[in-house]
Amino acid sequence: MSTSAPPRQNTSSGHDRPPVDRLVFGVAAALALVFVLYGALDSKGFATSGGAILTWITSNVGWFFVLSSAGFVIFSVILAVTRYGNIKLGPDDSKPEFSTFSWVSMMFATGMGIGLMFYGVAEPLTHLNTPPMGMAEPGSERAAHLALEYTFFHWGFHPWAMYAVIGLAIAYFAYRKGYGNLISAAFRPLLGARADGPAGRAIDIVAILATLFGSATSLGLGALQITGGLANVFGHAKYGTVAAALVIAFLTLCFVISAVSGIDKGIKWLSNANAVAAALLVFFIFVAGPTVFILSTFTESIGGYLTQLPGMSFRTGVFGGSEWLSGWTIFYWAWWVSWTPFVGMFIARISKGRTIRQFVIFVIAIPSLVSFVWFSILGGAAFDLQLKEGKDMPALLKEGLETTLFGTLREFPFSTLTVALAVFLIAIFFVTGADSASIVMGMLSQHGEEEPNRSLVIFWGVLTGAIATVLLFADGLSALQTGVIIIGFPFLLILIGLCVSLWKSLRQEAFESTLRGPLRTSLHQLERGVGELEQDVEELEEVLEVRKPLG
Repeated sequence: MSTSAPPRQNTSSGHDRPPVDRLVFGVAAALALVFVLYGALDSKGFATSGGAILTWITSNVGWFFVLSSAGFVIFSVILAVTRYGNIKLGPDDSKPEFSTFSWVSMMFATGMGIGLMFYGVAEPLTHLNTPPMGMAEPGSERAAHLALEYTFFHWGFHPWAMYAVIGLAIAYFAYRKGYGNLISAAFRPLLGARADGPAGRAIDIVAILATLFGSATSLGLGALQITGGLANVFGHAKYGTVAAALVIAFLTLCFVISAVSGIDKGIKWLSNANAVAAALLVFFIFVAGPTVFILSTFTESIGGYLTQLPGMSFRTGVFGGSEWLSGWTIFYWAWWVSWTPFVGMFIARISKGRTIRQFVIFVIAIPSLVSFVWFSILGGAAFDLQLKEGKDMPALLKEGLETTLFGTLREFPFSTLTVALAVFLIAIFFVTGADSASIVMGMLSQHGEEEPNRSLVIFWGVLTGAIATVLLFADGLSALQTGVIIIGFPFLLILIGLCVSLWKSLRQEAFESTLRGPLRTSLHQLERGVGELEQDVEELEEVLEVRKPLG
């Protein structure tokens, strides 16, 4: 029997909103501000310290990232195919709040949009010319196979399984159990009353910091690519860090405005517009580019990915290639983990009324398939330019990863228009992700309030931009990757704890449901027996009434 205290409820209706959680907000804000000041005042020392921590993590716990990410995929599949898949994320009679198209558009734009734009051409092309772990000759047929297989691996089932498990846990405990819209609330089966105490608040603080760093990394990547795109459009040399900082400031203003407008307005509209614009861009490349080659690339790469998935899922580089894995796979797993708090909370927020099976299928399979199509079109077009058209694509890589997309688009008709559309997409993709992050950090700072105070949302949005700027000035892309891996490790432990807590609660619910069946049958039998007994009594009374006058 549980001895936990009553859960913290969400009281977003009317004007009775919960107050700001001063402990969670104060500690998280203080730690973030210390980080900003340290990076701004001593960028070299900051870079050195971060590099030392990163080296320790990748050298000693890289295997843990690999093993855990594979475990999330397995756990998600188990939830979907077993009886637990029939359980709704909300009351049994609840209905979804958003249409399936809007639901998928919002989760996709929030979960990966900016990364797909940055790495859509860059990653496959990099792997083609620098094959993973030296497993093939650069530019060879084998390298082409490995390039898309590993790209699919980094953007497919594994990251979306991470999003699925945390989103499931939050939605299940918030909307079915009524524990509140907090990550700490999902630990109630494990922590009991301590989920409302220091232990629970520590979880929410780490969640805020992970969200902050994950979002800042995306903002930094987006700023680098936007400056590269603007330079491409206007024919200028590559812009520097100052220009990227100005882009960060402008994007921060945009996503703060979008965030304070709420999910039903800004985020929903931008996500739907983004989905349409992105579809138009890749469809144009698909039609104007090597269509048959792209179709063949997609088909063959899907087969290779599914075939090689078990081996890739558990490869740690212990016999060679650990440096490559640290720079790519471990970075990706840490990046996705750092995004799970806000993506998970956001997906949970828009998934009320869905079943667990529907949630897992749509959250993992559909976005993964879209990612595979995306990389097959963009990566396939770049492969064709290098392998069949003889274009010097390695030279394009040397100019910077952020310029590869625009250089590829320049090889097709209407390039000025498509490059401008790509810059627009990058900006809007980031806005949809960052405003979601700002809202989630506000929710975590205000006891899970679904519509947090605007001042909180603005504060976290501005701080995200500040951290992105500090990281760019510290060491550019390397500092962004370092920060996200460092904060991703502690939250990985929280993510595993969420799986344990969710599993425990689902088993308990299934057990209670199993008991309710026989109890319900016994109750019906008892009611039927009582009814028959009452009928017998009535008949006996009638007989006695008939005999009484005769007596």
